[in-house]
Amino acid sequence: MREKIDSDKGRAIHAHRMGLIEPVFGHIQQRGLRCFTSRSQSKVDTQWKLFCIVHNVARLLVYGRVAA
Repeated sequence: MREKIDSDKGRAIHAHRMGLIEPVFGHIQQRGLRCFTSRSQSKVDTQWKLFCIVHNVARLLVYGRVAA
Protein backbone atom coordinates (compact mmCIF):
# COMPACT_ATOMS: atom_id res chain seq x y z
CA MET A 1 0.00 0.00 0.00
CA ARG A 2 2.85 2.36 0.80
CA GLU A 3 4.29 1.84 -2.70
CA LYS A 4 0.88 2.56 -4.22
CA ILE A 5 0.41 5.80 -2.32
CA ASP A 6 3.99 6.97 -2.81
CA SER A 7 3.78 6.65 -6.59
CA ASP A 8 2.91 9.72 -8.69
CA LYS A 9 -0.41 8.18 -9.73
CA GLY A 10 -1.23 7.27 -6.12
CA ARG A 11 -0.51 10.79 -4.91
CA ALA A 12 -2.74 12.25 -7.63
CA ILE A 13 -5.59 9.91 -6.71
CA HIS A 14 -5.22 10.68 -3.01
CA ALA A 15 -5.10 14.44 -3.60
CA HIS A 16 -8.22 14.25 -5.77
CA ARG A 17 -10.05 12.21 -3.15
CA MET A 18 -9.13 14.62 -0.37
CA GLY A 19 -10.56 17.44 -2.44
CA LEU A 20 -13.84 15.59 -2.82
CA ILE A 21 -14.37 14.13 0.66
CA GLU A 22 -13.18 16.83 3.05
CA PRO A 23 -15.54 19.66 1.96
CA VAL A 24 -18.59 17.50 2.68
CA PHE A 25 -17.78 17.32 6.38
CA GLY A 26 -16.96 21.02 6.46
CA HIS A 27 -20.27 21.94 4.83
CA ILE A 28 -22.22 19.72 7.22
CA GLN A 29 -20.43 21.28 10.18
CA GLN A 30 -21.19 24.79 8.88
CA ARG A 31 -24.87 23.88 8.75
CA GLY A 32 -24.84 23.24 12.49
CA LEU A 33 -23.94 19.59 13.08
CA ARG A 34 -21.12 19.92 15.55
CA CYS A 35 -22.38 17.14 17.81
CA PHE A 36 -25.34 14.81 17.78
CA THR A 37 -28.29 15.74 19.97
CA SER A 38 -29.61 12.18 20.33
CA ARG A 39 -28.29 9.33 22.41
CA SER A 40 -29.30 6.06 20.75
CA GLN A 41 -27.56 4.67 17.67
CA SER A 42 -30.75 4.61 15.60
CA LYS A 43 -31.53 8.26 16.43
CA VAL A 44 -27.96 9.34 15.63
CA ASP A 45 -28.16 7.45 12.31
CA THR A 46 -31.42 9.22 11.50
CA GLN A 47 -29.97 12.62 12.38
CA TRP A 48 -26.87 11.94 10.26
CA LYS A 49 -29.00 10.87 7.29
CA LEU A 50 -31.12 14.01 7.57
CA PHE A 51 -28.03 16.22 7.53
CA CYS A 52 -26.73 14.30 4.50
CA ILE A 53 -30.05 14.80 2.71
CA VAL A 54 -29.91 18.54 3.45
CA HIS A 55 -26.36 18.68 2.13
CA ASN A 56 -27.28 16.80 -1.06
CA VAL A 57 -30.36 18.93 -1.73
CA ALA A 58 -28.31 22.11 -1.24
CA ARG A 59 -25.74 20.77 -3.73
CA LEU A 60 -28.49 19.97 -6.21
CA LEU A 61 -29.85 23.50 -5.88
CA VAL A 62 -26.44 24.99 -6.63
CA TYR A 63 -25.12 22.58 -9.23
CA GLY A 64 -28.45 21.49 -10.69
CA ARG A 65 -28.84 24.92 -12.26
CA VAL A 66 -25.41 24.63 -13.84
CA ALA A 67 -26.13 21.16 -15.26
CA ALA A 68 -29.59 22.08 -16.55
